[in-house]
Formats: sequence, C-alpha cells, structure tokens
Amino acid sequence: MKIIVAEKISDKGMEVLQASGAQVDLKLKIPREELLAIIPDYDAIVVRSATKIDEEFFAHAANVKVVGRAGNGVDNIDMTAATKHGVIVVNTPDANSVSAAEHTIGLMLASSRKSPQANTAMKNRIWDRSPFTGTELYRKTVGIVGLGRIGALVATRLQAFDMKVIAYDPYIADSRFEKFGVEKKETLAELMQEADFLTVHTPKTKETLGMIGKEQFSLAKKGLHIVNCARGGIIDEEAIAWAVTEGIVVAGGVDVLQDEPATTSPLFDLEHIIQTPHIGADTVEAQDNVGVSIAHEVLSALRGEVVPNAVNMPTMQRQELEQVKQSLKLGEIMGKCYYQLNKEPVEQLEIIYSGETAKMETEMITLAVLKGLMEPVIQEKVNYVNAGLLAKNRGIEVVESKIADNEHYLNFIQLKVHSKEKTFTIGGTVFGKNELRIAEVNGFVFDVIPTDYMLIAENIDQPGMIGKIGTMLGQNNINIATMQVSRNVQGEKAMMFMAIDTEPTEADLNKITTVDGILKVQFVKMA
Repeated sequence: MKIIVAEKISDKGMEVLQASGAQVDLKLKIPREELLAIIPDYDAIVVRSATKIDEEFFAHAANVKVVGRAGNGVDNIDMTAATKHGVIVVNTPDANSVSAAEHTIGLMLASSRKSPQANTAMKNRIWDRSPFTGTELYRKTVGIVGLGRIGALVATRLQAFDMKVIAYDPYIADSRFEKFGVEKKETLAELMQEADFLTVHTPKTKETLGMIGKEQFSLAKKGLHIVNCARGGIIDEEAIAWAVTEGIVVAGGVDVLQDEPATTSPLFDLEHIIQTPHIGADTVEAQDNVGVSIAHEVLSALRGEVVPNAVNMPTMQRQELEQVKQSLKLGEIMGKCYYQLNKEPVEQLEIIYSGETAKMETEMITLAVLKGLMEPVIQEKVNYVNAGLLAKNRGIEVVESKIADNEHYLNFIQLKVHSKEKTFTIGGTVFGKNELRIAEVNGFVFDVIPTDYMLIAENIDQPGMIGKIGTMLGQNNINIATMQVSRNVQGEKAMMFMAIDTEPTEADLNKITTVDGILKVQFVKMA
C-alpha cells in the first residue's frame, strides 16, 4: 500500500501509518500539477482543508481507494465525484469535538466580558474599567443551531453556567433533545426570537450557507451575542455587520470566515466581534486525536473494513457496527449468489428484514447485498460507497421492508431478486454472534454454513441420487465437506447444497450433469 500525506498531521498519526507497513510519503504544500502527476501511484491520500479533491483529481487518481480528511468538514472534497469513482471519504468528526466546544465557550465568555479589548488597553498602559462592563451568562438563554456532537457538548457545558438551552435542528430526534435536557424549537425563527446568545454547530451545505442573515437577525432581541466556530458563511458576514450597526448584535466571537485564509472581511472593523483564525481544533490533544484517528480510519478502509466515519456511505457508532457486522457478511454472500446461479438482468431487488434484524440500521446491510450482487458481473470496483449508485445506473429498483417477527428465526434476511421472467429467492440468518447460515433457496429449506466453494444441484427426488453425485465428485477428486438435501414434494424435485474443498472445472460440472436424474448443477464461489 502507498499513502501520500499532503497536509500536516500529528507525529503520532504518522507513526500509526508507518507502523502499518505501508509506504507513507509526506508531501507538504505539493504543487497541484505535481500532485496530479504522482497520484496514480497511490492507494490513499490524507489531507486537511487546503488540498482540493475534485473531479479532476479523481480522473488522475486511478488507484486511490480512500481520501482521509484530517478534521471534520469536507468542503474541499467533491463528494459526488468521490462516490462516482468508488472512493471512500473518511474524516474525524469526534477527534476535535471537545476542543471546538471549549473554543466556542471561550469566545462566548471573552466577548461577553470584553476580555481581549481590556487586554489591549492594559498593554497600552491604559487602566480604565469603564469601557469593559460585560454581561453574565447566568440565567441567559442560549440558542444552539445544530445539536450534533459539538452542539451537544456545548449544551451540557453551558448548562453548568445555569443557562437556559434551546436548540433548533430539524434532523435530530426528539429523544436527543430530551437526553441533553435541551428545549426543542420547531423553527429557526422561534429560536432567534428567544435567544440572548446564539451559537451555530452545523455543517456547511447549500441549505445552511447563509441560513442566518438579515431576515433572521431582524427577529432577534437587541443585545444578542453570537458565536460561530462551525463554518464560515453559516452566519452571513455582511448580515453580522448590519446587525451590529443596528444594535441587534452587541458582541460575538467568530473563528471561521467564508473565504479562508482571509485578508478582508466586513467583520475586521467591528470592535466587539472577536476573531480568531480558525483555531477551534488547534489544541495539542485535538491534533494528536485527529492524526491518530485519521490514520486508523484510512488503514481500516484500505483493508476493506467498514469504517464508522465514512462520509459518503451510511455511518454508525462502533457498537452498532459490531451488531450488524455478521449481517453485512451474510448479505454480501447472498447477493453474490444471484448472478452465479442466474443470467437474467435484475429488474427489482426486494430485501425483507425480519426479527431482530428488522430493528437494526439496515441501510448498510442493503449496500452489502448490492455489493455482493454487482461484483461478479461488472468490471468497475464495487464497494459500500458506490454499490447503490451502480445499481441505480443499471436500472435496479431496490425495495426494503421490515417485519417485526419471524416464527422460525430470531433474525432473518430474505432476498427476492426479480428478473423479467422469474423470481429468485435466498434467505439467511445469523446464529449466536457469528455463525452464518443459508436457510432457504427458491423455497428449499436448508441449514448451510456458507464456505468458499459450494455446489448447488437440482435433481429428481428419487432413491440413489446422493450416492450417484457423491461417486461422480469422488471420481473427479472433488471432496465433499458437507452436504444437505431438501425437497418440497415427495417424488418431484429436490435440491442438494454441498460445500466442497476445491474449485471444480467446467469439465467437472459438465460430467456431473450427465448423471441420470440430475437436472442442473451450478458452482457458487462465496470467497
């Protein structure tokens, strides 16, 4: 593996990468032309916020599988292009959360007490307390826009100041507001009308860019204090300047600007708006955490493992990931079976989750099924990132349904793969923590442990068939590890499911089909 680190990460992060055995090249401030020239040689790249990762980059990066963003925001990465090219983008959303939350509160305290201005006066040998009368946080109302990781950390810390905490976040469940003792506001307008202090903690998207402007400030009480340690432009900078001149905003702290690095901004001339140069994550602890975290994320992704902090695929907490890990394997294995047993193009994939599986976050399992389905038939690399897009581009409709109970199994996943002419079904379950089972194929019931090499034979239900096929396999030096037989109606059709030790040749399969009573025999490679 070859990894290029294009922007500085902590020494501890570099040590993790180097200890993996990968070739790690540190190329700081590399010119773009040079980066595009050498990137075809690399499997992964680690960046911060300065390196532009766009369609042009991906067009050159034929072998890149992972982009690691050392930090939280991914404004500099074209996520659509990454997904199209099947490249996993990972970041470190938790690694600097505490530092960002503490900086938010630091700016809130400093601006409300005018500490930087007082410090400047003292350095100029001016002892005068009168210009620096401040405002307490005690029993004030703070409005938080965005109750994610950092927003929640800010909320709990400000509650220690005995502040009333209200928040607006339309994408967060009510239970999270209750968990953190935060009063939910259904609209941004409600929050603006009530807040004495305002702080934003949302990602920068088309939806959030400029979400707080003149219209929103017009709703606020005069005397508002603002803080933005999230992303520049979420609070419109021109609108801040206007609100200050109108007496709506009287103090604030801003760590981020819309265009960085910045040499001009309407905020620069505002005495009571404290500014810092995007240092919210700049603590020793945060930088170590970010470096180590991104190193582990990149290495995990390169090994083909599901990573919790992938940005362009469904994410989940590590505990949730442990719960679904075996279901991911099962889903991928069952998906692999279809095109090895059928040649008809898929029109619709129906995935039915029942029992305990129905209670899980199943989006990732669905992607695992699609990954398995696509891999045998397309030349493009298929992973959890692009499996859904590849299916969509091939006109495959994906339908999920969930059933709370299953009378036969504690957990169960069934695939119904609909082609123009027929429907193929396969179902499976997980016993205990990690025992995978194929439990059904086209209505035939089994209890099969999936292995690398498997044969599925359909035959007439008559005496002697097991012996005949066993003899034929033995004559061709193919050992049967396990075998199960299932039938639906006596005397009609049966199905044999066999785990074998070696991969059969096409000639071997042709010989087996000559056995009297064998209707069809197919090889399935599940490795």
